[in-house]
Amino acid sequence: MGKSLTGKTVAIAGSRKLEEISSLIEKQGGTAVIRPLQGTVFLAEKEVEPDLRRFVEEGADWVILTTGIGTDSLVDLAGKLGIQEEFLNRLKEAKIGARGYKTLGVLKKLALTPDAVDDDGTNRGLVRSLQKYDFSGKRVLVQLHGEAAPALIRFLEESGATVQQILPYRHTPPKTETIEQLCQELLQHKVQAVCFTTVVQVRFLFEYAKEKGFIDEIINIFNHHALAVAVGKITAEGIREEGIERLVAPEFERMGAMIIELARYYDEEAKSL
Repeated sequence: MGKSLTGKTVAIAGSRKLEEISSLIEKQGGTAVIRPLQGTVFLAEKEVEPDLRRFVEEGADWVILTTGIGTDSLVDLAGKLGIQEEFLNRLKEAKIGARGYKTLGVLKKLALTPDAVDDDGTNRGLVRSLQKYDFSGKRVLVQLHGEAAPALIRFLEESGATVQQILPYRHTPPKTETIEQLCQELLQHKVQAVCFTTVVQVRFLFEYAKEKGFIDEIINIFNHHALAVAVGKITAEGIREEGIERLVAPEFERMGAMIIELARYYDEEAKSL
């Protein structure tokens, strides 16, 4: 593959494993710049407690779990509140929908078997699996991870369900100067690719561009000039939802694989010229 990123400036939108990702980019001949688009993630225990207690008291017909870490966090928080046994009993009583292999891992550890599982690691895949069930009049608890899942929630509500959302984590916005800097670098064609490691980073970038009135320009940049790079399917799904058709995502959802896939894209592009 050689130095496939030679002459390319690649922005890293994440906040973890920055040295590792930068090193991989540089080994491929590229220049890495750090532009974190995601603030600190924190457990919103006080905000979650009322929702958790309500679920324990009332139960639900379905529980939809979208992340392993979020599921683990709810179990741990229930333990801190002294209601873990009741929480787990409610899970056992309900039908369970699960997205992602990490969520399945947590459920296996809890000796719980989901009734519906995504077919591709995305919320859309989970919706496809849920479509065969009748949600009319059903009470559904949906565990989210720091952000909304509008398509999933819309499907459930349009199917007649009463939905309770629970978000054990929150994300703080990135620094204004950081997001503004990246937007200007994109608009001035100074960045050739942006690596997104969570869908939250995608949301923050595009929401900022909408607020500032240059969203159409940013979409055009990604579709014709700079390359959007996703660490996995959920992040890729979020990018596509913003109107971006031109993107790269590895089959194996890891940060190293993301950079290898980016290098492979440019390598193939160079061969076709």
